[in-house]
Amino acid sequence: MKGTLLRYVARTYLAFFLGIFAAVLAIFLVADFVDRGRNYSGPGWVSAAALLYFYKGLVAAHQLGPAAMLLAAGATVSSLRKRGEVTAMRALTFGPAALYVPIGLCAAVLGLGLIAFDESVVARAGRRVDEINTQRFNRWGDWRIYYSPKQWFRRGDRVFYLRGGDAQGGFTNATVLTLTDDFRLSRRLDAERMRPLAGTRWELTGVVERTFTPEGATELRSAASEVVDLGTEGRAFRIRPGRPEQMRLKQLREQLVARKEVGLPTALFGLAMHNRFAYGFAGIPAALLAVGLALRPGRRGHLTVAMVEGLVVVVVLWGMMVVGRTLASNQHLPPWVAAWAPSLVLVLASAALWLQQVGVWRPRAR
Repeated sequence: MKGTLLRYVARTYLAFFLGIFAAVLAIFLVADFVDRGRNYSGPGWVSAAALLYFYKGLVAAHQLGPAAMLLAAGATVSSLRKRGEVTAMRALTFGPAALYVPIGLCAAVLGLGLIAFDESVVARAGRRVDEINTQRFNRWGDWRIYYSPKQWFRRGDRVFYLRGGDAQGGFTNATVLTLTDDFRLSRRLDAERMRPLAGTRWELTGVVERTFTPEGATELRSAASEVVDLGTEGRAFRIRPGRPEQMRLKQLREQLVARKEVGLPTALFGLAMHNRFAYGFAGIPAALLAVGLALRPGRRGHLTVAMVEGLVVVVVLWGMMVVGRTLASNQHLPPWVAAWAPSLVLVLASAALWLQQVGVWRPRAR
């Protein structure tokens, strides 16, 4: 009988999840189209907009997944409670675990699915959304922030200004500045072209070198071609353009290493890597928290109350994520803390409600 009960609760939860998930996804996409519909015009805009919203739907499905998991858990327990089934379970000596276990297992499967879905589908779908917006509808937004090529790099006491080219084929119109310990310019090396060789050696053509002495004098030297050790390998400049959320885990790890080597900010890339796991995981304690809220003593089985409670939790978590991202991007908070803090809060809150349900902990009444 226990297995039958667990399957029944799981089926009820999954039915609510699918219904709520479909509803919130449809509302989001319709609202987004109504808000941005005036931007879509030109020949063939209908098919282009349909493709755009197909990819937007994939991205939004991942973003709304944890919220749907939370709302479905509250709706499930409230529905069972409204029909008197929770009271019947208690009469048959089934404790809170009869609700926590099946909903928690379903949430765990859905959370793992969200993590895999983000890695395999959402990253590519996000890139396609940007491509369609910019190439078909000429809507750039913050595209330039993430896709403009990086030209300034720093490695040790050298600052590189690479105006053209790439790490594979070499750079054109390059400048290498050498700084002293007190941040004064001691040497400037300009080259029409610089090509990476083995190790940290580079082949420079059209070289003009200026050396600045502490007394203020300048020495000028030029050469048609020479090989110079710049203390940096060519692979260090393999900086990939794009939003970190749209990169696979392997690419994120590579970019974290490459950006650290050349002095570029890495906070958002570290945050994206941790969020690849933290965001999907957050749906699990969120669902358990909703179960605990719906099982509170004296709580009536109203679906409306469950929805309102769930939305309040979602808003609080969204605020924590936004604040955490801001603090991490400004280097006031480690990226892993910003990514996992909302999940930790959910775990602590759901654990407190569980302990209260089983009678281990009772909050003191004032």
